[in-house]
Amino acid sequence: MMTPTERLGLDLLVSVDRDGDRSLRVQLEDQLRDGIRRGALHAGTPLPSTRALAGELGVSRGVVVEAYAQLVAEGFLVARPGAVTRVASVARHEPAEPPEERIAPPVRFDFRTEAADLSAFPRRAWLAALRETLRDVPDVGLGYGDRSGAPALRVTLAAYLGRARGVAAEPGNVVVCTGITQAITLLARALHRAGVARVAVEDPGFPLHRMVFAREGLRVVPIPVDAGGLVVEALDHADVGAVLLTPSHQFPLGMALAPERRAALVDWAAAREAWIFEDDYDGEYRFDRDPVGALQALAPARVTYLGSASKTLAPALRVGWMVVAPDLLEAVGEAKVLADSGSPQVDQLALARFIEHGELDRHLRRMRGSFRRRRDLMIATLADELPELKVEGIPAGLHVCGRLPAEVALGPLMAAAWEHGVGLYGFQHGDVARVLLGYANLPEPSVEPAVRALGELVRTAG
Repeated sequence: MMTPTERLGLDLLVSVDRDGDRSLRVQLEDQLRDGIRRGALHAGTPLPSTRALAGELGVSRGVVVEAYAQLVAEGFLVARPGAVTRVASVARHEPAEPPEERIAPPVRFDFRTEAADLSAFPRRAWLAALRETLRDVPDVGLGYGDRSGAPALRVTLAAYLGRARGVAAEPGNVVVCTGITQAITLLARALHRAGVARVAVEDPGFPLHRMVFAREGLRVVPIPVDAGGLVVEALDHADVGAVLLTPSHQFPLGMALAPERRAALVDWAAAREAWIFEDDYDGEYRFDRDPVGALQALAPARVTYLGSASKTLAPALRVGWMVVAPDLLEAVGEAKVLADSGSPQVDQLALARFIEHGELDRHLRRMRGSFRRRRDLMIATLADELPELKVEGIPAGLHVCGRLPAEVALGPLMAAAWEHGVGLYGFQHGDVARVLLGYANLPEPSVEPAVRALGELVRTAG
């Protein structure tokens, strides 16, 4: 006759399927573990002996012994010599009630600004570059490689940036990273090593970059921006050792740094032995003239140039680059090693081949024409549908910055926009509210209806 403890085996409600994909031991473990988590088996509950449970299930005693041993090791059961195996005092898992799901309206028009036209990504050309890379790369090329970047890509980037952006680059000064955000993280660590405690940023500017500097322990000093870009003379009283700016197309307001201020900024850096970090996030796109060359060419010893593939190809590639000022190069390289031991080698080699074959140039030629048409159409439609929105900035980049009328509150406008399926983004700076209207991911036929929808929302909000 069974003891009460052995009788409990009949109430465990465990079973095994000999035809199942999982082993008998794993099936038993999972069912006991689940019963404990659900509270069906309470703390202190005695379990049947291994012999009794094995007989009930029709399995070998070893299956039960191994299952009990695994659950003891995980902390679900307690076993002592000469005593009954019991359920341990583990926290019962109470499945959380799923929150009531609120289905957001589908986004009809998305004015996002953070990426190039993702639908236009040159998949065929990229796949060809990737295939050729995997075909040709030697076995040794599949290792970690140079932590500062694959030599082939560093050579290719130095040549491309010199040709396309006027950067004074040597392959040895190029560091490959995952994007501009990582570049700024590495530079912040290099500043610490150089004894710099305060860094200047544009105000307004990109909030994430401020957060990175602050997270790395640097004091962030905002410097005002006006129609000529960063107010360079304000740096004289800021007591900073470095400044981050977007001189070719200020983000988010959209102006270019005035020529006289470019020269003044370089003079300031030389006089203070300070560093300039040039974020060239969308410098390839200028629609009224040839793009202005990189600021870095004026002072390669003081300026570190930053770029990425996010606005030219796609953020998903997670590829960025720095042309690092020589005195910061060692510290940046060490920070990169400690951050991730180097960026993915195969993708770097594929990008090098992609650029060398002229695919990036071809892609950018196509996209410049497409983006210019979309921008021109957006400006014309705004003039007709929303003349009270003041457009700011130069004809460049992938977004238009628009100043809202004083009577329109930004928060309610953005909330209403999303409720109506319009992805709208904006910011408040002082008493002025602005919206950012990206056109890279608005197909050309959608530009006019998107602006009309925005116009209706602004008139309702006003």
